[in-house]
Amino acid sequence: MEEEIGEEFKRSGFTFDEEEEILKKCVTFCVNYNLKPSDIVSSWEVYYLNRLLDGSVVELEQLDGFLQHLQNEQKETVIKGEPDLHVYSSKDVDVILNDENEDLNEDILKTPNGKSQSLHKERLDLTPYTNEGLFSSGKPSKHETPFGQRTEKFVVRFNINNMPDMVTAVKVDNSENDEDTIIKKVRPLQGCSLTVHGSGFGLEPNCRFMYDKDEDRFNALDNRIMRHAKALAASGLYEEAVDPTVASQKSIFAVGMIYCDGEGHLNDKSILLQSSIAHSGGQRVRLELQNLSQFSIFPGQVVGIEGHNPSGHCLIASKLVDSFPLSATIDPILPPAKKIALNHDIQPINQSSTPSELSMIIASGPYTTTDNLLFEPLTELLAYAKRKVPQLLILLGPFVDSEHSDIKRGTVEMSFEEIFKFEVLRRVQDYAEHMGPDARVLLMPSTRDANHDFAFPQPAFDIPSDLKLQISSPPNPCILEANQAKIACCTMDILRHLSGEELSRNLTKGGTNDRLSTLASHILRQRSFYPLYPPAEGVPLDFSLAPQALDISVIPDILILPSDMKHFVKVISLGEGGSEEEQARCVCVNPGRLAKGEGGGTFVELNYFGRPDQINAMVVSI
Repeated sequence: MEEEIGEEFKRSGFTFDEEEEILKKCVTFCVNYNLKPSDIVSSWEVYYLNRLLDGSVVELEQLDGFLQHLQNEQKETVIKGEPDLHVYSSKDVDVILNDENEDLNEDILKTPNGKSQSLHKERLDLTPYTNEGLFSSGKPSKHETPFGQRTEKFVVRFNINNMPDMVTAVKVDNSENDEDTIIKKVRPLQGCSLTVHGSGFGLEPNCRFMYDKDEDRFNALDNRIMRHAKALAASGLYEEAVDPTVASQKSIFAVGMIYCDGEGHLNDKSILLQSSIAHSGGQRVRLELQNLSQFSIFPGQVVGIEGHNPSGHCLIASKLVDSFPLSATIDPILPPAKKIALNHDIQPINQSSTPSELSMIIASGPYTTTDNLLFEPLTELLAYAKRKVPQLLILLGPFVDSEHSDIKRGTVEMSFEEIFKFEVLRRVQDYAEHMGPDARVLLMPSTRDANHDFAFPQPAFDIPSDLKLQISSPPNPCILEANQAKIACCTMDILRHLSGEELSRNLTKGGTNDRLSTLASHILRQRSFYPLYPPAEGVPLDFSLAPQALDISVIPDILILPSDMKHFVKVISLGEGGSEEEQARCVCVNPGRLAKGEGGGTFVELNYFGRPDQINAMVVSI
């Protein structure tokens, strides 16, 4: 068998550094796992490619990692065949042999659940086991992962340098120098004021959801149409909205919501306009846009239409208004007592920094690679933040990603809440303690978080009270204020959802073709974190919770929209006028995903100097 294995390796182009010892171990692997020589070479090729190993020489020291790869393959095969069967890993054996906890021995021999719960109750009093031993995937951290083997670290992929005279972050040297580290620790951290507005309009952890009715949805959508109609009329630029379904030879102005006539995506022949109850009883009329040279529409978008309807069956548009007036603010329709409660819910934290100047690092999950749950990208991001000393660290979910293969299969040995506490919150707590009392960290949940409510809008994480001075969790979405800079955040991937539903035309000369800017501007023009309706498949949009939490009351200075689409930092201008008084600007940020597959992704480092057009920003590849 040794000769057969050696021939198979050589046939695939591999050689050995210590052939005799390697072949003996390979024979053992074949016997233990019932493999043929061709099977073990095929498994080695998969391991070789996944680990990005250099050269074609099989080294003896690599076989320990290869053994773990074989064990994982066998484990996955067994789980697929018998999903109810628990497969014990070497971690269970290590607990017994190392006698880490004598009281666990009886529990380990009972049920997997009993073992897991007892084990991690003891872990509460220990330091975070971030890179020790095995975790759910069965891979020991002492063997380098593909993420750990990457050659390019903290590379700037894109940057904006509008304020070159201001002090910004310096390039990171990958080599750790103790003297430099000491100097950087001495540099003081300037605190920042932090205010969370409204706290999600009453959204609380463990709130009841999935109770919305058709009436709730209809009323929420009708309120959006009426709010736009009143704001457009109040601006003085447009007439009072009328019923678009009534036949008229003269030009009229109507306000309504875009719908698609039937299943599938919008096209020129399937556009409908639904007006409000007050104007048309909620009836719909076909909308014809053939006379417009430029437009960008999607289902759920509220628009103003100038045009005429000669037959009563089709409104022929001559002008389309897709933007909420800049001068108008959204005042949620709430009882007076509720408004007072919201105003009292604003939480100022500190007022020690220069107003409107703010340094921050923005990252979005997942925070661990798909091949393990070691959370290496999160660890390196926090180390980077310790060197750069931002006033505010914004971490956006998902943290315990429900799309991770180990989470999906249920092969993890801890509860999702325990993973969040031990692997995420402990690391963030260590960062905050290292940075001092002025450090501020925001943790915003995502609907992809397996340990949190699957609802949108989404309540905040329940952060322990002893950590809330430095670590805050706003609801998803929310508007907050840091050093008087208004920041709007939403972890729902609305950019990708809009991209799949948008219908656009641009026949004008010199018109912009920046699609990412157009998609982001829809959020601001509609003054809604999620203007798309019906929502994309899999979005748990619940109008019974707090539909007003989706409103963007004023144009923010910074809008953060994490997405699977390409990372960007863009300054977007809103308004049709040419003067600054008639325009509003906003810094739109998509930090990308911190982890992508088995490798690293991107995050954003942003320095804001009082105005959206006065920023220094970098998109950094971790």
